[in-house]
Amino acid sequence: MATIFSRIINGEIPCYKIAEDERYFAFLDINPIKKGHTLVIPKVETDYIFNLDDETVAGLFVFAKKVGLALEKAVPCKRIGIAVIGLEVPHVHIHLVPMEGEGDLNFKNPKLKFDAEEMNAVAESVKAVL
Repeated sequence: MATIFSRIINGEIPCYKIAEDERYFAFLDINPIKKGHTLVIPKVETDYIFNLDDETVAGLFVFAKKVGLALEKAVPCKRIGIAVIGLEVPHVHIHLVPMEGEGDLNFKNPKLKFDAEEMNAVAESVKAVL
């Protein structure tokens, strides 16, 4: 059975898409720890980042860098934090999180809720930078 991320890639589940190419996909996390919290995934469904071949993992980080730099310009912050946890969904994903301080990258922080209008505005502002 396809993961929730594969279903998002396939358009079966809606998302706030930031960027996509033939191999990678980026979209806003719907349970963010900070405004602009973005997930970057390979389109190939693999559970563990170290099971990706070298070319795919390198490409994933290059794609994440482009998205992260655009996110940093679109969402005011000191920098973009990056995390690979990989326990929540069995599909490799990188978290890009706008940060003001180290505590902002704590996944035990309460999840934030933004309405669809605000999520769309963030997605559009990042896409405009890209």
